[in-house]
Amino acid sequence: MATLKLCELMEKDVISLENGELLGRVGDVELDIAKQCVTAIIIYGRLKFFGLFGKCDDIYVCWKDIELIGEDAILVKKSVCKNIPRKSKKKSIF
Repeated sequence: MATLKLCELMEKDVISLENGELLGRVGDVELDIAKQCVTAIIIYGRLKFFGLFGKCDDIYVCWKDIELIGEDAILVKKSVCKNIPRKSKKKSIF
């Protein structure tokens, strides 16, 4: 059985098998604590115009939709990826 550290996973490019598009790099993972397994990877949205206009939506990829984890890249089914709107940070008055 092969193993992979989280820091190694986050260094890999995520590529869509549908059209070969580079989606980005793994920014975070979602864990199911009860089942003790990874359920998804999250790719943080790219900056819009050097960050002046915020970021694009994050991309959420279910673990079951990952086709292959290679040495340099992760291949996923693009059609099943979900864009997650970025949460705006509200400032507290206190």
